Amino acid sequence: MSEVLLDPAGVAMSLRRIAAEIALAGRRRALTGRATEPPVLVGVRRGGVPLAERIAAFAEEAGSPAMPRGVVDITLYRDDAATALPSVRIGPTRLPTSIDGRRVVLVDDVLHTGRTIRAAIDALFDHGRPAAVELAVLVDRGGRELPIRADYVGLEANVPHDARVEVMVKRTGPRPEDEEPWALVMPASGPGPSSAQQEAV
Repeated sequence: MSEVLLDPAGVAMSLRRIAAEIALAGRRRALTGRATEPPVLVGVRRGGVPLAERIAAFAEEAGSPAMPRGVVDITLYRDDAATALPSVRIGPTRLPTSIDGRRVVLVDDVLHTGRTIRAAIDALFDHGRPAAVELAVLVDRGGRELPIRADYVGLEANVPHDARVEVMVKRTGPRPEDEEPWALVMPASGPGPSSAQQEAV
């Protein structure tokens, strides 16, 4: 049986806080004479993409300048790409502007071993040389295998090694905004996800 880490209200609260922290960090950078442009939010396909959109929307609601949004696909940058991906499905990497000299915030749903983020950073640097790269995640479940740390975290959770953390979306209507995200812990013996966002590791 699954365990709820964050219900839709908890997800929204966590993302609002992350948006505020990202904006505050930008104001602090400006005080030290560094670039004042808003950060570029880059969602890691697929789980990080809708979260980046929500963070940007919450930041703008709070009065922050619009944050450009992009998407990075890590398929060919995974360290197990040659052995674990028999039928590769590659999505496009889309960046809204040049990232040279810009502050970039990578966004993902779940941080586990750090390997997904390592791949995302490699992919990002193939498209430019940012001034700084930060990381925002909805859930940090621990279990790191690489020296990767998130700058902005919605929830830190102690999760059994053999369990899965999934951010799943429940649709409540026909409109794009009619979605309720849930963060769940799925037991190791549970069924695999179908259309749900899968754990990022």
